[in-house]
Amino acid sequence: MNPHKLTIPLTLFLIVGFLSMEICVAKTPSGGRLAVVVDERLAALRETPDLHGRLVRRLGRGRMVAIRGSRTTGDGVVFLLVNVTSRTHGWIQREAVVSAARAGDDERLLDLIKASEGFDRIVRARIFLDNFVRSPLRPQVLLLLSDAAEEQAAKLSRDAAQRLRDVPNDALRFSYYLNYTGLDRYNRQRVGFVFDRTTKRFHYNGAALRELLRRFPYSPEALAARKRLAQLKN
Repeated sequence: MNPHKLTIPLTLFLIVGFLSMEICVAKTPSGGRLAVVVDERLAALRETPDLHGRLVRRLGRGRMVAIRGSRTTGDGVVFLLVNVTSRTHGWIQREAVVSAARAGDDERLLDLIKASEGFDRIVRARIFLDNFVRSPLRPQVLLLLSDAAEEQAAKLSRDAAQRLRDVPNDALRFSYYLNYTGLDRYNRQRVGFVFDRTTKRFHYNGAALRELLRRFPYSPEALAARKRLAQLKN
């Protein structure tokens, strides 16, 4: 066997492996207490702890950062020095992020979820559930996620009906709905929908409600969850 024939595949394998490692590292930065971006409106990463500081980049919702320190400006704005990757760091306004290691951040994120609407509420609720695994506020967030998903199901039903007017009216028509591109971003948030072939409407699949009843059966939200699940089944 010619050893030179193995060189290129082996090199490509090592490169792909190295890039995969870099991507993983970028998603979970090191060097400080982990936090996650929840308010992209304030998530401007700057070179200096100043609202007029030069912009390094704007961070997207759900981006992980590692907090190294903090500084308060004369106006009372608190900036956090954060690592975004092994090569990128800067200052970001404290209200842009939350951390499971910081007391009260689960309450702050819950308030932000309640103030959000539609898909934004779903995304922020998912961030909460992924990061605040021991928070006593989880039942509230699970119920909020469920209600937001069912509200979005009505909008998805209208949009899909408009977009799919010209598809064949045969036995497989329902498959066009379940492949509707509008569902993609919800799928990435692990929010699923079922499709009623008779009414041609989407409904939330109730996963958050079932988790709520399984993990918090005696919580104040459990009664509402049971009622909502019963409505979904009818």
